[in-house]
Amino acid sequence: MTKPTRDRMIAAAVDSLRRNGLAGTSFTEVLAHSGAARGAIYHHFPSGKTELVAEATRMHGQEVAQRLTELSGADPLAVVRAFLDFARPVIEDSAHGSGCAIAAVTVPAGMDGNELCGIAATTFAAWTDRLAAALTGAGMRHEGAVDLAYLLVSLLEGAQVLCRAEGGTAPFDRAARAALMAVATA
Repeated sequence: MTKPTRDRMIAAAVDSLRRNGLAGTSFTEVLAHSGAARGAIYHHFPSGKTELVAEATRMHGQEVAQRLTELSGADPLAVVRAFLDFARPVIEDSAHGSGCAIAAVTVPAGMDGNELCGIAATTFAAWTDRLAAALTGAGMRHEGAVDLAYLLVSLLEGAQVLCRAEGGTAPFDRAARAALMAVATA
């Protein structure tokens, strides 16, 4: 079954944000990759690019948050391993030129950066909450779980940048080893 036009446009916008960043995301590319007609732009997103990007950011963030809700483990170390396994394909994509669609909107170029940064902040907070819940469920104290969740989200976001710059996954591998060691010795 074919996705509705609006959903295809949102998926194309997420992909463009990952590959091109906010400034490089255009309706022309979104239309080309979604197969939508030019008239679909203002039918589905009457406020223009900001509305499309905001919706793409929200939807992608919610999809990732849902996947993070599914993480679990017998202990905090198992949860961290599950998170790192979840993150690895994202990092591998980053090493080949993709980035984080959410992080992309935090570097606005001529758009309403406050709205988009607010959406990004809410998204990162939701991801952190999901990870903290998984860590707490695995027996970690709440405050430590929240701190570790922030560390893991920061590791994911920072590693994407470093791996994209380096063209390989070595920065992620090093950070992952350090995170595992820190949790194992805590």
